[in-house]
Amino acid sequence: MKIRWFGHSCFYITSKSGTRILTDPFAASVGYKLPDVEADIITVSHNHYDHNNVKIVKGQYEIFNKKDFYENEDIQIKGISSFHDGVKGIKRGMNIIFVMNIDGIKVCHLGDLGHVTDESMVSEIGQIDVLLIPVGGIFTLDSKQAKNVIELIKPKAVMPMHYKTPELSFKLGGIEDFTSLFDSARIIKLETLELDIESLQDEGNIILMKYKQDK
Repeated sequence: MKIRWFGHSCFYITSKSGTRILTDPFAASVGYKLPDVEADIITVSHNHYDHNNVKIVKGQYEIFNKKDFYENEDIQIKGISSFHDGVKGIKRGMNIIFVMNIDGIKVCHLGDLGHVTDESMVSEIGQIDVLLIPVGGIFTLDSKQAKNVIELIKPKAVMPMHYKTPELSFKLGGIEDFTSLFDSARIIKLETLELDIESLQDEGNIILMKYKQDK
């Protein structure tokens, strides 16, 4: 499995057999360069402009944007209902968490999760190898809440997302607020990461991806 980050909550995941998944594509006004890729599957955690710009994506793709289950010979994807805020969606509505089994690796994209998960949700998410988690606060989990979620889910690797960078056009908390909470974590700066089960034996790795700006 290969994973690349385009910025914000947008990741491009390619399985060994070539199935391509794009998560939460953003609009140009977000500030990052728009992804120029083909996809087979697009996951959309919620219907906000910085997560649902599917029209920019090339290819014959399927869109997953609700609580559901998808399976083919290559992957399985489960959508789990959650909230975009800490008051059961009253402020910002619903959010879909996606759990993806790709090449035997369990990847969880939390979307714009706005509340700490409870035991029931942790059970529904299940055992996770790679957790893609928002950490910038204001609209989602902040750094301390994100740490609490990580401690509950206990993934082998964490990729923070949805935080302030020089390109982002609106205010969020910076990545330093998050990484400072993990003194013993190993931080890896990469544009594209190739993962397999053997590389995910240790727990607690924080993988700080570079966002891909070229095609």
